[in-house]
Amino acid sequence: MEIIEKSCKQVSRGVFYSTIIIITSFLPVFLLSGQEGKLFHPLAYTKTFIMIIDALLVITLAPVMISFFMKGRFKTDEENPINRFLERIYEPVIRWCIKHRKTTIGLNIIALLISIPLVLSMGREFMPPLDEQSILFMPVTLPDVSNAEAKRILQVQDKIIKSVPEVEKVLGKAGRASTATDNSPISMIETIIMLKPKSEWREGITKKDLVDELDTKLQIPGVVNGWTQPIINRINMLATGIRTDVGVKVYGQRLDSIALVSERVKTLLQDIPGVKDLYVEPVTGGKYLEIDIDREKLTRYGLSIDEVNMTVESALGGTPFTNTIEGRQRFNIHVRLAQDYRNSVEKIKRIPLNASDAGIVPLSSVANIKFVDGPPMITSENAILRGAVMFNVRERDLGTTVNEAIKKLNNELNLPNGYFVEWSGQYENLISGERTLMLILPIVLVIIFLSLYFAFKSLREAFLSLITIPFALIGGAYMVYFYGVNLSVAVAVGFIALFGIAVETGVVMVIYLNDAMRQLVTLKGNSRETISNEELKEFVIAGAAKRLRPKLMTVSVALFGLVPVLWSMGVGSDVMKPIVLPMIGGVLTSSTHILLVTPLIFLMTKEYELRKHGKMEVHDVQH
Repeated sequence: MEIIEKSCKQVSRGVFYSTIIIITSFLPVFLLSGQEGKLFHPLAYTKTFIMIIDALLVITLAPVMISFFMKGRFKTDEENPINRFLERIYEPVIRWCIKHRKTTIGLNIIALLISIPLVLSMGREFMPPLDEQSILFMPVTLPDVSNAEAKRILQVQDKIIKSVPEVEKVLGKAGRASTATDNSPISMIETIIMLKPKSEWREGITKKDLVDELDTKLQIPGVVNGWTQPIINRINMLATGIRTDVGVKVYGQRLDSIALVSERVKTLLQDIPGVKDLYVEPVTGGKYLEIDIDREKLTRYGLSIDEVNMTVESALGGTPFTNTIEGRQRFNIHVRLAQDYRNSVEKIKRIPLNASDAGIVPLSSVANIKFVDGPPMITSENAILRGAVMFNVRERDLGTTVNEAIKKLNNELNLPNGYFVEWSGQYENLISGERTLMLILPIVLVIIFLSLYFAFKSLREAFLSLITIPFALIGGAYMVYFYGVNLSVAVAVGFIALFGIAVETGVVMVIYLNDAMRQLVTLKGNSRETISNEELKEFVIAGAAKRLRPKLMTVSVALFGLVPVLWSMGVGSDVMKPIVLPMIGGVLTSSTHILLVTPLIFLMTKEYELRKHGKMEVHDVQH
């Protein structure tokens, strides 16, 4: 029982501060907002609550359970075949590293320096694309398209889409749905394409190949194709008002000038690699029936403007006449001219007006009737008129594509006075997420450093544990780069989770190295006259090697829990893999650094203390 109590006290401080460090490392995730916050807050809360309960159980329940089950004959570490095998491999390696100090440290620094250009060369995106197992086809045609033509285009498109073997169902609609949040004009078509299970697809074909094949088959004159997914499309439209990945919002005072600027923006963007489904939101091109009343002619026939307006309203729009009751429902009955008497300009001109002075006269006698161009829809934000140039990004990462587009617009786009552009869509979320992470990460590192300082009561020991973080990033960067994953909020969350694991393993190593130093001082005293460099080296090796099993268990538990995600294939796996990849690679390199380089730096530190001060700083690792 005394040994159990002593062992628990030895690791309790390390466990407590490791828990604080892991919880602190998730602070940036808690501060994420919008889509990324909704997605990753459950992960952060779950991890935090698990760590808190875990820390309580380690210092309360675990000692009690050990006292119940650890009975009978105890075996030493040397009797455990796995431990004996691991030590037989590890001890020669750590001795070689200590003997070749410059080479060991140099190799680590070179690996760290190589990882920097790898990270800088990676693409950037807001979130990894989630495969929703379906496709949303959003073509847009001319603003003045008729209902009959929109219906014909919709039917032709659905027939072509259904001819692809991988398509199970297809359903399209033109215009707006019966909801206040959908303001789509009749020229906008939305077609949901449900796909068959991937086991029934043609061999070797991917979802990208399907989109490319469908896009090639659906090249219809006057129709601009757009490809996305149903859920992310709704999120984009509700969050930013842009239904594509990226949008350039053009603000100004006049719609015709906004249209000219938008067309210029489209011309500049169309040659940029990665820009797909490029489309200008029309602010002109709508058709309106204009009835311009001639006041002089009204006077001649003894008519008033109100009388003409009421006649036109009744003939074309309909006038409430009465209502009908069916059960508990009431329906208004409107009266207007039949379709055959109002389906052309010539027939509208013949709408009769009852003039008190001249009897029945046609509408054309007192008004000029014609079709004129106008805006199909007027959009404004912050009380300023707005147009938009929208596009999706495919075959290239979003961050690099938009940065190139921004540079090109800044250099070549001349805006009239009072007009400006604003980038929106997924890029807006990307910038917001990056800004949040960059602001909070330095604060997190300071809190982690302070936690390490309070754990060891030494700046040097705290730095020794904190230095594992950049070396953990090496493996994470390599893993993400060679898997071809772009940097995103999901990858950032993976690196954040890696911070805690790396520091936790470093804390365990430093605790055992300090324990070895305490044993050395107890045996030899704390003086350079009584402690030789060879004895110091042997005790450091013993502190690193004799407690190898708990360090490897800490690493193995993390790996065994994460590696299966690499083989997952279901919905959501494309978001989980970018989180897991940096953690797996980082755990491997950080554990290698902790097992080989941390004891070396610790030994060099103690040799320096003996040489400079004549004695070592021995930190009490007990509670």
